[in-house]
Amino acid sequence: MRPVATIPLERVRAICLALPETHERVSHGAPSFFVGSGKGKQFAMHHDDHHGDGRLAVWVAAPEGAQEALVDAAPEHYFRPPYVGHRGWIGVHLDHGIDEDELADVLEDGWVQVAPRRLTRDP
Repeated sequence: MRPVATIPLERVRAICLALPETHERVSHGAPSFFVGSGKGKQFAMHHDDHHGDGRLAVWVAAPEGAQEALVDAAPEHYFRPPYVGHRGWIGVHLDHGIDEDELADVLEDGWVQVAPRRLTRDP
């Protein structure tokens, strides 16, 4: 798939909700995505101009080392988000031409980081 100028919340939502046992609710004023029963564990948050930062982005849980690697390799697409960046989460710019398939991979990796083990094991 080719890069899209801006990926809207509706597309982020569709990608996230296609993952098993994922649900959406507002957290800290932002559309957020969780996996698992009950309240679940958060793996992504959508932000549009969070506290006036001017970014249209999604913050995503990430495997160890991914944040540094992605930010170093493609700073036009990735950044270290406030509040959760110290835990290794990555910020993904949604209005800088990132490929939708790449975004889907990042969101799935975030989902895997917090999903119950029974959902991530091979059958």
